[in-house]
Amino acid sequence: MKHILNGFFLTAVFFSAFAQNNNSYWQQEVDYKMNVQMDVKTFQYKGTQELKYTNNSPDTLNKVFYHLYFNAFQPGSEMDVRSRSIADPDSRVMDRISKLLPSEIGYIKPTMFTQDNTTAKYTIKGTVMEVMLNKPILPGESTVFSMEWDAQVPSQIRRSGRESSEGVALTMTQWYPKLAEYDFEGWHADPYIAREFHGVWGDFDVTITIDADYTIGGTGYLQNPAEVGHGYTIPGQKWMKPVKGKYTWHFLAPDVHDFAWAADDDYIHDTYPGPNGVTLHFFYKDNPEIAENWKNLQPKTAELMAFFNEQIGEYPYEQYSVIQGGDGGMEYAMSTMITGGREFGSLVGVTAHELAHSWFQFVLATNESKHEWMDEGFTSYISDEAMNYVMKEDKPNPHAGSYRSYLYMATSGAEQPLSTHADRYASNRAYGVNAYSKGSVFLTQLGYVIGPENLSKTLKRYYSDFKFKHPTPNDFIRTAEKVSGFELDWYLMDWTQTTNTIDYGIKTVENEEENTKVTLERIGLMPMPIDLYVTYEDDTQELFYIPLRMTWGEKPNPFTDLKRIVLEDWAWAYPTYTFEIKSGKKIKNMMIDATRRMADINPENNLWEAK
Repeated sequence: MKHILNGFFLTAVFFSAFAQNNNSYWQQEVDYKMNVQMDVKTFQYKGTQELKYTNNSPDTLNKVFYHLYFNAFQPGSEMDVRSRSIADPDSRVMDRISKLLPSEIGYIKPTMFTQDNTTAKYTIKGTVMEVMLNKPILPGESTVFSMEWDAQVPSQIRRSGRESSEGVALTMTQWYPKLAEYDFEGWHADPYIAREFHGVWGDFDVTITIDADYTIGGTGYLQNPAEVGHGYTIPGQKWMKPVKGKYTWHFLAPDVHDFAWAADDDYIHDTYPGPNGVTLHFFYKDNPEIAENWKNLQPKTAELMAFFNEQIGEYPYEQYSVIQGGDGGMEYAMSTMITGGREFGSLVGVTAHELAHSWFQFVLATNESKHEWMDEGFTSYISDEAMNYVMKEDKPNPHAGSYRSYLYMATSGAEQPLSTHADRYASNRAYGVNAYSKGSVFLTQLGYVIGPENLSKTLKRYYSDFKFKHPTPNDFIRTAEKVSGFELDWYLMDWTQTTNTIDYGIKTVENEEENTKVTLERIGLMPMPIDLYVTYEDDTQELFYIPLRMTWGEKPNPFTDLKRIVLEDWAWAYPTYTFEIKSGKKIKNMMIDATRRMADINPENNLWEAK
């Protein structure tokens, strides 16, 4: 059955119990102007922010919420207590927050807040600030919020922080007062407990004043390269002398929903040409032990971006930065922060995953807190495809690891539905398997249901229709329905809102003269169409395709060189299905889903062999 397993390529898909009516779609808009004065000796900084907020909703808003993420890095915070009480704490966090000294904690302390130049009252609880507005914001109206704040960068524990384990001075992510998202479901003022974010689309105008020997990389286009230098100038151009030992860096970032940066006084800054005129930036420590890997990473990153452009849609910005920082790998607008002291394969792998997030989350901006599997799972799917191609791994199923993880969790008794909030999983392992593995299997398996070509078309249309928006799971599955002609609400519901499992088996095979009667059975609760591959004693093969009645569709034959016989559809309520093979040949073996794209929890009963 080797040729059955070769050449099987797929793409992407999605879901949600609640979805927005796209005929009346709206989203809020923010425009930030921020100025930061950083003291690299104390790791403290002062910030000012002017934020123009446009209410595009049909609702009148009487209050707004802000995220103050750095407040999570204080003893007794929700992040701290949750890490010390969950059964399997993140090894990077553990009880470290509880042990931080006052000089090591993180905080953002607003010192002034006004709405349209009038002081407004606010309340801070943990990482969330609630502001009661002096004047309601009517539908279609804009208002201007102004804020001043003092802050301290925490010791590097999770994502953000100072003095990372690899010696990076500043990883500035989730570093500013960030307006919470308000959408068709209301406010999303989630506390910062463990993971996942949701932001408002807009433009950022950011200036950062810092000691002159520090190099900055991150979100946005640098507006004054001739002033600050540090690898941003064109060849032969000289930069200006610093003022009082500092430079002020000016960045503009259009059409993003976050802004992140990193700074270090020992960064090497390389640039490399990416596809379609995109400039790739690389920032890494001046360390000879990692230099070769980071140089070799650069052409691979260009290849990865070209792959994602082809498989999803063109990257919409003019630059992308890969930055050594943080505590693993985390995506941000136009950039990623990754640890850099890795083996080359791991360095490419983490870059592939975080770069893919530029499509799944930073252009297709789903609510990660509620639908974490949509960004992590889709990203895992397409980055595994990319690694298989770019690194020439030639795996017959590059998602086999995701299937193994999902099948372990599905049979462990500890699985929770994909609709679980990202912070509400009973264990970090359950979250990780769901978000990354089950989310990835969702796409791969969708290719099994509607066909790999339809999956590829779905992914591209999804990107085209929903880029720079906040799509929901339902938006994705409706796109798949429009592309394929299938009815797919059952797939979205069973896979994401329940823990129903798939288990089909070959129950009996009976020879009747020259014909063979085959009875299949459905054991699990989740329905699926069936591909049954039959090999005869003369080594010829046939594919018997049993459509699932509730799909009201038939997928194209995924293998043009293999004869396929389309049988009558199978209604889910019937536990068994019987049909006859009238080839006149003796059967050597038969197998349900020889491509192993269907996540059947008991593959042992999928194979029958003649005795």
